Amino acid sequence: MLFPAKWAGQMVAGDRDGGRNEIRGKPERARRRVVVGVAALIWAMAVVTPVSAQPLAQGVAALSRQDYQRASQIFIPLAERGNASAQAYLGFLFETGRGVPQNYTEAAMWYRRAAEQGDSLAQYSLGLLYDRGQGVPRDIVEASKWLNLSTAAAPPKAREARQRIRDAVTRKMSRDEIAQARLKALEWAPTREH
Repeated sequence: MLFPAKWAGQMVAGDRDGGRNEIRGKPERARRRVVVGVAALIWAMAVVTPVSAQPLAQGVAALSRQDYQRASQIFIPLAERGNASAQAYLGFLFETGRGVPQNYTEAAMWYRRAAEQGDSLAQYSLGLLYDRGQGVPRDIVEASKWLNLSTAAAPPKAREARQRIRDAVTRKMSRDEIAQARLKALEWAPTREH
């Protein structure tokens, strides 16, 4: 392999140097920097990614242990930084008053932030709040919109239960309200916070 003269000041034939493709001079240092930089990036991706997921897992573990106060302490900073899963969990904590004072308005706000990012469980929970008028004004069209979106994105094991709830809400609606809700659901697209 031949390298341009501007890299090494002369043409260097890779086959002539024992297959090492060695470049002499400043370009060799530049190549080493690139190799070291790429290696550092690969290492950072391998090490940092799991670390950033650890706090969410720690929050879920605290929630599973019913250590709701600890779970809320872990979820709040993650939720504030835009983590949709943490926002959905935090909405649950505010809705049920576990680890934080019960506050349906706060629950609805966190559910909405996660729902807007496409979190299916948050969409479901927000739809239920709209149906009951808890933390948000009672709005059957918004309830149906969020329940439709949630059902469409539900994992297979949860889909049937969500369909039953969605259908129960739909039975309370006029044809015009059903059409409005379906149109809103069709027009909706997820948006990431960060």
